[in-house]
Amino acid sequence: MACKISELAAEFGVSTRTIRYYEELGLLKPKRSQNGRRCYSKKDYTRLKLIFRGKQLDFTLDEIKEMIELFDCDRSGIKQLEKTIEYGKQKRREVAQQIQNLQELQSELEKYLAEFETRLKNLREEQG
Repeated sequence: MACKISELAAEFGVSTRTIRYYEELGLLKPKRSQNGRRCYSKKDYTRLKLIFRGKQLDFTLDEIKEMIELFDCDRSGIKQLEKTIEYGKQKRREVAQQIQNLQELQSELEKYLAEFETRLKNLREEQG
């Protein structure tokens, strides 16, 4: 596991600025060495994995922060899981709506393309 910010950033394929930004938001809480350098713990590493997993699932940073902090308040993980399920169900509804919107768009595009192809065919027949 990486202790230095540059090592952590390299391991996750992000910039050190991204890591510092998550720290500013309170998502990460590295310790400081005697010379003032950040030193990231296993807990920070795990939090970073959760942050990226949450972002991959399109959760906001506020939602991710709330879910992470719930575990600190309730070590059983029950509250965190309840909140994660709540947010997950909401995200699933949003994705379903996006899929429906995209299917409607696809249908409209297919309709217009068919009309345009028919119009083009008719124009070519009139000229030829």
